[in-house]
Amino acid sequence: MAERTPWSLGSALRGMFGKKTIDETTWEDLEEALIGADFGPDLTDRIVEHLRAEVDRYRTEDPKDLKRMLREYIEETLSEYDPTLKLSERPAVTLVVGVNGVGKTTTIGKLAKFLRSHGRSVVIGAADTFRAAAVEQVSTWAGRAGALVVRPQQPGQDPASVAYQTVEAAIRDGIEMVIIDTAGRLQTKGGLMDELGKVRRVVEKLAPVSEVLLVLDATTGQNGVSQAEAFIQHAGVTGLVITKLDGSAKGGFVLNVQERTGLPIKLIGQGEGIDDLTGFTPHVFAEKLVG
Repeated sequence: MAERTPWSLGSALRGMFGKKTIDETTWEDLEEALIGADFGPDLTDRIVEHLRAEVDRYRTEDPKDLKRMLREYIEETLSEYDPTLKLSERPAVTLVVGVNGVGKTTTIGKLAKFLRSHGRSVVIGAADTFRAAAVEQVSTWAGRAGALVVRPQQPGQDPASVAYQTVEAAIRDGIEMVIIDTAGRLQTKGGLMDELGKVRRVVEKLAPVSEVLLVLDATTGQNGVSQAEAFIQHAGVTGLVITKLDGSAKGGFVLNVQERTGLPIKLIGQGEGIDDLTGFTPHVFAEKLVG
């Protein structure tokens, strides 16, 4: 059996929308499908309540109308947040944060390639100096993306000094985009948040921070959001990057996480390749999700 993709909520809905009329089993099936797609109970209740009211208001019994209403509701809800990357400064500095294991390093490589494909010059700062492997990994991804990289000058170098040197190099060499990797371990400890605050303060001596992007793994669902709450509270996060939105991921997580955090989703990763990162478009996402 083929693995179900996150965009296949539509296949779960096809049976109910293929019927001739809306009945009580339609609502039961819809609720089950939304829960199964990781919309969460609260959001599912709200969606079903809204759609019941809309069906009554327009006095329709056509499941095709219900499908259209669901798609429109998802799109309108997602559109309440602005997904635009704010990268107009020169250099535009982006800090990338998140717990270890969510795909932060690969996301940095993909983001660099995304920016390079739009004609921007990019330098990556390998400032996750607490994890030696992270420096090598981000350097490898920088090479694949066609981006420069600033590595620590010695093992265990202060992350803030690496970040400073990266922005310094961007200003000196006229590089447009700066991406700073940051540590992701010990997310429950104040020390890590203090370190992120220090990185930001040091960077801002040279240039404003344009974006702080929090990377979340779609396959971890609400547990992933809970793990990342310290970043949301303390790191000045401006937007979300949802990774691993393929295979076993649940598409409803996207709507749920934006509602729960109050932060816009700015980028989504849907595969392992370096080009598998795209900007987030609510209309396109709702269309693919509902089918």
